[in-house]
Amino acid sequence: MSKIKISRFDIAEHLDSEEMIAEYINAALEEGDVDVLMAAISDVAKARGISKVAADAGVGRESLYKTLAGGTKPKAETVFKLLAALGVKLQAAPAHA
Repeated sequence: MSKIKISRFDIAEHLDSEEMIAEYINAALEEGDVDVLMAAISDVAKARGISKVAADAGVGRESLYKTLAGGTKPKAETVFKLLAALGVKLQAAPAHA
């Protein structure tokens, strides 16, 4: 009997277009949880390449790893820099009741 091999799902492999990245970040934002948002930013950074994202955001690679480690509460300025480096911008919309 042959064994079935299962590979771990890696979202970073599917974040291959600007539209997909924007939708993924939007879904994370809708959760209203900073940890979920930071996990999504981390996934996108891995898809783009941590070194490139760090350089584009103007932060050190090690600093970026620490920021994305989870459980951190980064400054809004850092989040905006990371989103800009990922090619994503935030827009406000009215909340629906």
